[in-house]
Amino acid sequence: MKSLRRRILIFAIGLALPLGYLVVQSYRSLDAEEAATLGFFAEALFDEMQASAAALIRREEGRPIDAYTDPGASALSDLPAEDYIRGYFQNNPDGSFQTPHRAAPGAAWAPRAAELEEANRVFNRQRAEGTDRIRPDVGDAVPDEKRKDRAGFAGRYLDQSRSQRPKSYLGERDSRLETVTPGQASSLAKSEKKQAAAPGATEPERPSESRRPLTARESAAGAAPSRPAASPREGEVREYQAEVAPFQSVFIDDGRVFTFRRILIDSRIYRQGFVLQLDDFLADLIRSHFSAQPMARFTHLRLRAVDQGRDVRAAESGAASDRPRIVLNRTFPAPFAFLRATLACDAIPPSAGRSTLNLALLTLAGVIVAGLLAIHHSAKKVVDFSERQSRFVSSVTHELKTPLTNIRMYIEMLEQGMARDTEREQAYFRIVQSEGARLSRLITNVLEMSKLEKKHRRPELQAGTFDEVLKEVEGLTAEALRQAGFVLKWENGLARPFRYDREIMVQVLINLIENSVKFGAASEEKAVTVRLREEGEQVRVEVADTGPGIPSRDVKKIFNDFFRAENAVTSAAGGTGIGLAMVKRFVSMLGGRVSAFNNSGPGCTIAIDLPR
Repeated sequence: MKSLRRRILIFAIGLALPLGYLVVQSYRSLDAEEAATLGFFAEALFDEMQASAAALIRREEGRPIDAYTDPGASALSDLPAEDYIRGYFQNNPDGSFQTPHRAAPGAAWAPRAAELEEANRVFNRQRAEGTDRIRPDVGDAVPDEKRKDRAGFAGRYLDQSRSQRPKSYLGERDSRLETVTPGQASSLAKSEKKQAAAPGATEPERPSESRRPLTARESAAGAAPSRPAASPREGEVREYQAEVAPFQSVFIDDGRVFTFRRILIDSRIYRQGFVLQLDDFLADLIRSHFSAQPMARFTHLRLRAVDQGRDVRAAESGAASDRPRIVLNRTFPAPFAFLRATLACDAIPPSAGRSTLNLALLTLAGVIVAGLLAIHHSAKKVVDFSERQSRFVSSVTHELKTPLTNIRMYIEMLEQGMARDTEREQAYFRIVQSEGARLSRLITNVLEMSKLEKKHRRPELQAGTFDEVLKEVEGLTAEALRQAGFVLKWENGLARPFRYDREIMVQVLINLIENSVKFGAASEEKAVTVRLREEGEQVRVEVADTGPGIPSRDVKKIFNDFFRAENAVTSAAGGTGIGLAMVKRFVSMLGGRVSAFNNSGPGCTIAIDLPR
């Protein structure tokens, strides 16, 4: 049995290793797929935020160059509808300030106008120091390879290498040329003249050369740099060519950013743009694109405004993230290169495949464990049965040898005339007859067991009151009971006959009585009682003794083939282990059932329930 267990263990380990590797790889694949799915939708979230910022820049790019000068005619006359835009203004070549907003009645306008004018003064200082532009931090950009990894399953079906290429600008990347009418040029000039005497005004800013630099498009097309238009001929209307640069941003302070464009016209540079309130801008991005999304329940979004590597403003929303399993970053293109987005997640929602895999693995594990246990149980039964058969052969050999030895001994004593009188001679003959009957019953039991296993035995039911069975059993066991000093008692409480097989019941009762005599030989009280009574539509036959009883752990096993309890009593009493097994098979053949239990006092009881 130890060898069998060792082989089953080796088989289980050999099966567990590849299965374990398969399980680990399956869960790793699921983890990667879940992370890729989250990465895909995180990139979609970042793209939406970026698209919202790009829409803002494209809207501002579409404004005419004179929209920042005339408070009466400009579409920017009223204060911005967005909370995060504090207002619009134009920085003139001489550093003077011009806003398109009308002076609104009440106390709200004065602080707003002072705020914009103060922003213009700060910008003039930064312009003089050459720090009037935020350059994108290339180190925070997301490489294409990582974007492809995060796209996960989307990359299996679509080539996103072009669509996901990082943008360097949200709006126009290159400068463009725009035709300016004399009215627009006059509007810019008037605004500059009005502010020329304003505090903080400086000398007009002009390019280092009279000719403007070529744009990338113009260089590719071989265009010549534009010059200021020549004096118009009589009857002609003079037009100007203005170079409009892409939008860029500069920090006014830790809480505000000036996002503007440069206008080069007639060798003079104007800067037009709006002041962005960072706290409100970050909060609006989160509220518009993240807070209402389902992913806000399990992810944490953090938006930061970074100035020279320092976080100056931050806004957060979503679930807490103490030990994130995945972190995704995005640096926005210019002119919002100061903006960083970070999405973190501690526990990614499990995919549908994970629950299916868990169920499949549990089922597989259950089948494997059940199979191994079934193999072990079956093998154990076969081994136990083989061991019991081996003990049975040894026991039968011993049981056959004992009566044969006794018969031979008493016959030799009779031949040698050792019986001195007739009475002793008759006693020797009775012993020989008893041992012969014992030998005959043993051989009969073995033959009956063989017939029962092959199902060759068929019952012959006849109606009776069981009296003839009791008389026959008493006659066959009288000598053995007398020699062992046992008393046989009968209690027949049957009031009407029932159907049974006489030969089978005789053999059953003899086996039970012989068991009681065999195992109760050392008992102080030696008695066997056979009781019969009616219980509804059943007849109950009980054989009770006063012996040592049955060990509690073996009560359910004693009717198994070749089973013998392992203790000192059974070792001394001997036996073949087929008596009670035959009883169970006989009773089952008659449609009944057999059970055993220990008495409240000494001994045990074998109970047989037969159908009427």
